[in-house]
Parts: sequence; structure tokens; C-alpha cells
Amino acid sequence: MIVPVLQGYCRLVRYIVKGIGHTVPFLLPLLAGIVAFEVFSRYILNSPTIWVYDTSLFLFGYISALGGAYAQQRNAHINVDIIYLKVPLYLRRVFNVITIILAVGFLILLAKMSFEKFQESLKFTYRTPSEWAPEVYHFWLMMTVSAVIFIAEYSAELIENIYYLFTRKELSSKISSQ
Repeated sequence: MIVPVLQGYCRLVRYIVKGIGHTVPFLLPLLAGIVAFEVFSRYILNSPTIWVYDTSLFLFGYISALGGAYAQQRNAHINVDIIYLKVPLYLRRVFNVITIILAVGFLILLAKMSFEKFQESLKFTYRTPSEWAPEVYHFWLMMTVSAVIFIAEYSAELIENIYYLFTRKELSSKISSQ
């Protein structure tokens, strides 16, 4: 009874993270276009903009933060393979559980602090210290959402690793065609 629920949860999380991971790269051409426009405007038209710097920083932050959970899903983060690959699969799963617990602890703190900064930036209308000075509440909201998405991905991995440690069987495979 519980196994199908766990499998369903892991599949749902993986589907959502994969969807976000496939959507975020569409921001890259937008970022490149904005930076190219600034170069053209500054050096060809001799008329620099006041909004490109802040916009490009926000976009880069969105791309980096929202892509983190997908990178984790694809095993694209750095790992200390010199030890990890030398130990048996069971011990790797133990390492995974320890790593996930530490990472989720950090991400909970990040989500909490980002949400507090979101609320504070709304209350006090925080802005960037630039000439254009856009509000920053949306950035803190995105950081909160990104941390929650990352926690969800890690929770699916934790469930799979713990299931393996108790049963020595795979709960489910990650989303195909990664």
C-alpha cells in the first residue's frame, strides 16, 4: 500500500523538477539578448541603459537557482568520486542519506531566510542600489520557491535511498530520457 504512494510521490516530484529544468534554459537566450543589446547600445549608439545590469543579474539568479534541483536530478553536481565510487552500493546509499540530510538542512534555512527577506522587501519596498533601482521582492520569492523545489527533489532521493537501505531494492527509476 505505501510503496505505490512513495513511487507516485517520487514520480510527481521528478516530473515537476524536470519540467522546470526544461523551461529554465529558455531564459538563457533572453539573458544573452539583453546583454547584447547593452553592448550595442553602449558602444554603437553611445547610449548605455540603466536597466540591463539589474535585469541580467536577476535573470542569472533565476537561471542558477531554478536549475539547481534539475542539476541534482541529473547527478550534475560535484561529487567526491575518489571515495564514493570505491565503496559498495549500500554504503553509497548511506553517504547519500547523510548528504541529503545536510543539504536539506541548509535548504530549509535558505527557504526560511529567503521568505523572511521576501516579506521584509515587500514591507519596506527594498530596491537594488543602482540608478534604475528596481524592487527586489520577486528575487527573494524566487529564491524561496527554488529552495522548496530543491527540497522536494532531495526528499524524493531520500525516500528512494532509505527504501533501498531497508529492502535492497530500487523504489523507482529516475525519469527516463534525462
